[in-house]
Amino acid sequence: MGHRAPRHPAPAVLDLFSGCGGFSLGFQAAGFRIAGSVEIDPSARATHAANFPEAVHFDDATTADPAEVGACLAGAPFTVLVGGPPCQAYARVGRAKLRSVAARQNAHLDDPRVLLFRHWLRFVEAIRPHAVAMENVLDCLSVGGRNVMEETAEALVSLGYVPRYTIMNAVHYGVPQMRDRAFLLAYRQDLGVEPVFPEPTRAHDLPKGYLHSRHVATSGAGAAASRFFVPPRHPLSGLPPATTAGEAIGDLPRLAGSKAAGATKGRRSTGELAAYRADVAPSEYASRLRSGGPDGGTSGHVTRAIGRDAVLCGLMPSGSEYPAAHAIAERLLSEEIAGRAAMGRPVPDCELPALRAGIVPPHPPHTFPNRWWKLVADRPTRTLLAHLGKDGYSQIHYDDAQGRVISVREAARLQSFPDGFRFEGTMNNAFRQIGNAVPPLLAEAIARSLAVALACGEDRLAA
Repeated sequence: MGHRAPRHPAPAVLDLFSGCGGFSLGFQAAGFRIAGSVEIDPSARATHAANFPEAVHFDDATTADPAEVGACLAGAPFTVLVGGPPCQAYARVGRAKLRSVAARQNAHLDDPRVLLFRHWLRFVEAIRPHAVAMENVLDCLSVGGRNVMEETAEALVSLGYVPRYTIMNAVHYGVPQMRDRAFLLAYRQDLGVEPVFPEPTRAHDLPKGYLHSRHVATSGAGAAASRFFVPPRHPLSGLPPATTAGEAIGDLPRLAGSKAAGATKGRRSTGELAAYRADVAPSEYASRLRSGGPDGGTSGHVTRAIGRDAVLCGLMPSGSEYPAAHAIAERLLSEEIAGRAAMGRPVPDCELPALRAGIVPPHPPHTFPNRWWKLVADRPTRTLLAHLGKDGYSQIHYDDAQGRVISVREAARLQSFPDGFRFEGTMNNAFRQIGNAVPPLLAEAIARSLAVALACGEDRLAA
């Protein structure tokens, strides 16, 4: 599976635990060659293969031979390993130290809960890429009194790398979404460079909830005092404002959330093309994402039929949450009961439960109050979740007339995937792939910073 050097002068990337390819896409945009990926989920792997057909694709990091996988990097002047073990594993890894994982000395490392960490470091140790980039949720900085990024950094030092980690929010890099994640960069010691994270390009004040989550993550397991931790970079004054939800999705065709208005339930194809709106000029952001895609339209613009709740989604004020929707539903129920009584058709007590069920969502307003949220057109959106396909009410379209949750393509736009990026699998699979992905624009910023560091280390390696 090797490649001849003259054909591939660009730095080569192996995307481990690649998902659909957000990390890959950002690095490709920055001039890197995506040489290979490893992803066990068949739908995500199919998406990566469809969008990066020249890469070599493997399906299981726990069984793949790093030497075989690493052969796809042959001939590149620099090699990079990106990705990171799924966040669920971070929460269950127990007390095994990753520096011990790197040495592979302890018998308890056979515990299947730590296999993903062991294999991630196994690939680093076997391939010895020039650089490593890793992303994960903030919880990995403080899980049961442990800091997984810190332990990963310690393990990388023992393998001969110079690591640093920090917190970055995608909204500060042009993505129309407030999404805080932990990132780690590491370079081989022989490069003689220290990791530097990219400066923000957009200004946006994060809500208190995001700032609180940052504080909890960095104070819970010692990140703030770590020699490896770099405090998050704050946007400088004078930067342009954040990209908004309206700029991201306003040019996409109208859809309906109610079955009566034409929405359909069941398995939906993400391959159908939908024409762009002729009455809305695309923003600069939308124009960039249209580039390279199908002429005049895009695929993946499909959404769920939400029946009863479409009315509530249309009536909710932008920026409001589930309690507001529940209150609107209670008002509609009262108005329906009063209206029937005024016409001489009072609702019998035995029929009230069914009438209520057809108007009012079943969850009490005090349980999961933020399970519903309606976008605001002139602001960035909240973090897209991996379970968006099953709980799409966390991203309700701001357009009252459409009364619906966002589509697959709208989710992709909010995550900064271009319209030419095709998602394989069902609608729910596509939503999950998007929610799990690294936003490509953020990945591109990291890749460009990494490219500068590799260039600085070139002379040292040549000496």
